[in-house]
Amino acid sequence: MAARPPFPPFDEHSARQKVQAAEDAWNTRDPERVALAYTEDSVWRNRDTFLTGREEIVAFLRRKWARELDYALRKELWSYSGNRIAVRFQYECHDATGQWWRSYGNELWEFDEEGLMRRREAGIHDVAITGDERRITGPRPEEERGHPLPFR
Repeated sequence: MAARPPFPPFDEHSARQKVQAAEDAWNTRDPERVALAYTEDSVWRNRDTFLTGREEIVAFLRRKWARELDYALRKELWSYSGNRIAVRFQYECHDATGQWWRSYGNELWEFDEEGLMRRREAGIHDVAITGDERRITGPRPEEERGHPLPFR
């Protein structure tokens, strides 16, 4: 396993780096690349789905991005302590019928000493939106990095 800096214990700067790195990776929509940030035996809860290990994570992400089309994500640091980070996020995508969705969520992350995430718990809620209501249209532009997410 390759180490993934920054490493815990996190300070504000390193926690923000970790969050931005996760946002950047997820916006690639590349399951294999995303899975490399997790331990081989990483444990996930994503909504009502429970996963263990990179193979299950890759399979889950393949299914996710096959149905969540034109997926674009924003993450924001909420809190950090030691080897843990809390994040809030929003993403937008559309389904095969063309219905757009904005999903709001919170994640709790726990890292090992090599900077790999060994635990991820995500609670997510979806809101139907119109295409005109979209505000996330791709990876975060450089000038928007570090800015908070809108509440609504």
